[in-house]
Amino acid sequence: MTQTSPTTAVLRLAAFTDRSDGGNPAGVVLDASDYGAERMQAVAAELGYSESAFVTARDDGEYDIRFYSRAAEVAFCGHATIATAVALAERDGPGRRVFHTREGQVPVDTSERDGGLSATLTSVSPYVEAAPDELVRGALAALHWDAAELDDGLPPRVAYAGVRHLVLAARTRARLARLDYDFEPLKELMLAHELTTLQLVHRTGEHTFDARDPFAVGGVVEDPATGAAAAAFGAYLRELGLIAPPATITIHQGDDMGRPSVLTVDVGTAPEIRVTGRAVRFTPS
Repeated sequence: MTQTSPTTAVLRLAAFTDRSDGGNPAGVVLDASDYGAERMQAVAAELGYSESAFVTARDDGEYDIRFYSRAAEVAFCGHATIATAVALAERDGPGRRVFHTREGQVPVDTSERDGGLSATLTSVSPYVEAAPDELVRGALAALHWDAAELDDGLPPRVAYAGVRHLVLAARTRARLARLDYDFEPLKELMLAHELTTLQLVHRTGEHTFDARDPFAVGGVVEDPATGAAAAAFGAYLRELGLIAPPATITIHQGDDMGRPSVLTVDVGTAPEIRVTGRAVRFTPS
């Protein structure tokens, strides 16, 4: 008798793209009411994506949502939130939905645009803080980057909009393109400083950036699109006076992985940051 995989009923969507072979894949379980932590972790590990989302409807019409990488639970995940909102919009129609994450409430608005579905998440209140010298030195060593390769106009900081990220800016696009880091040392450093990803960026224009996000703590070398980091980066730009709100920035990520992604970040005067992207269903090969 053939055994059924625990992931048989999982929806698969690629977020921050309109292509099934682009963006960041996520598994989505729209009814995880009978899933315990062990089962959620097992499903996420079998899928092997950066993260997967597990949703339980609440009596008040809102949703509890939990996120698991292939290695561990994650407090908040932007791309899986976008994917989940689009999956719910496909099933029940576009509109606003409120997700309750471990870090707080995240409203998401979905709408039909240009023949597809788009979702905009509103982050929890972000913060930006100094990056300790030992963290920056350790990250540069693990990345095999030299301090002279950093962009002085975008100084290192730790930024949060649901989870924490170390922002490091490469002076050149060529430096960003070369990503060959020491996995275990970077993972240990990230765990010690409670980081979810490194937000490695290169500024390509006044409001445009390329990004790469090592995600060693999730058991993943690199994330093709990182909505949580995009929100945190929007807060970073505002906090350092590098943009004048209201402003919209565009982040291109995943190109170096062959999974191009586009993240649109709206930065206003309110603390919260809005991140928009599309999501599409795909069938695993």
